[in-house]
Amino acid sequence: MSEHKLIRVRDVMKTQVDIIDGMTTVREALEKMRHVETKTLLVDKRHEHDEYGIVLLSDIAKQVLARDRSPDRVNVYEVMSKPVVSVPPDMDIRYCARLFERFGLSRAPVIDNGKVQGIVSYTDMVLRGLLEGSD
Repeated sequence: MSEHKLIRVRDVMKTQVDIIDGMTTVREALEKMRHVETKTLLVDKRHEHDEYGIVLLSDIAKQVLARDRSPDRVNVYEVMSKPVVSVPPDMDIRYCARLFERFGLSRAPVIDNGKVQGIVSYTDMVLRGLLEGSD
């Protein structure tokens, strides 16, 4: 029986995350996307008892572009999903992949003690987890 090397979410996640305010317009949000590979914007909590939200580029495409809405007149809170499903940094990527499958997710923020640590996607888990983890 082969021994499986434990690979945790923290080992494969991206630590650079774009966090924006929900009142930001979609145009401003897209202009603020600082990281080249960003396909996701996290929406910050409004207060300590609030929850994070998430906006994927596909959400913007479906709810703004396809509906011919002006990105200058749509605020992020109108197209975001909230509360966001998050994962802990210590989670085994196999369980993370199962969670994604069960809930139809493609990526999720990594949150520890209420603070965003990064973001993880199927791509991160497969390319960094399976390929690099099999060395």
